[in-house]
Amino acid sequence: MSSDVCTKVRETDTDIDTDADRERRMQAVFSANAQPLYYFLLRLTRGQREVAEDLLQETMLRAWRRLPDLPDEAEMVRRWLFIAARYLAIDAARAKSSRPTEVYGVDVSWAPAPDGAYDDLLNRFTLADALRKLSPEHRTVLVELYYGDASAAEAAARIGIPEGTVRSRSFYALRAARGILSGVDEMV
Repeated sequence: MSSDVCTKVRETDTDIDTDADRERRMQAVFSANAQPLYYFLLRLTRGQREVAEDLLQETMLRAWRRLPDLPDEAEMVRRWLFIAARYLAIDAARAKSSRPTEVYGVDVSWAPAPDGAYDDLLNRFTLADALRKLSPEHRTVLVELYYGDASAAEAAARIGIPEGTVRSRSFYALRAARGILSGVDEMV
């Protein structure tokens, strides 16, 4: 019985390649198949080079782990590699579709804030700054007309000036405010 165990041990010893033999075989497998496999993976990943490179690396790692089990014929090895790479690409696509989309470096400045709160606040600060830059007479007329929601006659009565003067001041005040605000737009 001990002789049977010894022969089995000797058979397994001869089946195991040395590390140098494994490296040479893997180098041969890699150099014969890496480029066509990369192009195949590039098509499967729709031109995503980084993903194709990762899948190529994973395919070669699987080949390294199963090197003693790989067939001896080069054509069979290539077939095994392409099948393994295809399954890896399918698994990667499924994993990616099950995760939320990753957003990096995407310009979201065009997206409005909820309910436009940020824009409203920014508009109020810009308008308040523009009003401060107007003359007191122009500012008073615009505040009465637009913030006080008064007509020209009502604003004239509140301020104590003729209605024509209110209309004239509002015209020139709006013109001056547009000039101030256009300067703000140019700075942005």
